[in-house]
Amino acid sequence: MTTERRVVVGAALLHEGRMLAARRSAPPELAGRWELPGGKLEPGESAGQALVRELREELGVEAEPLERVGGEWPLRPPYVLQVWTARLLAGEARPLQDHDELRWLAPDEFGDVDWLDQDRPAVALAAGLLRRAEA
Repeated sequence: MTTERRVVVGAALLHEGRMLAARRSAPPELAGRWELPGGKLEPGESAGQALVRELREELGVEAEPLERVGGEWPLRPPYVLQVWTARLLAGEARPLQDHDELRWLAPDEFGDVDWLDQDRPAVALAAGLLRRAEA
């Protein structure tokens, strides 16, 4: 029996040369660690649509998906993480769901927070994209 993989989208949300990091408040095994905000694709939804919806629900912001970062990273089965860069269009990010703190980090500050293991490769790739954009 094969279980169909389910995609979780994460946003490397970029604004003024910084990327947003969100600290998990739940579930207990993830609480206190940092991640790229996002969530599960709903049936019939594209990755871009899911990213826009999740950022609206979790942070209260409007964003535009830009480009996919790297490959995909395994989460607990059947989930895989895909990360997209996104540009903040409107709103001020607030921790509305699943998070208790947000921080805008410059590329040289990415190591200042304890990222969830599955987010680390995407964060490293996003840091490279931000540095290239600033050059």
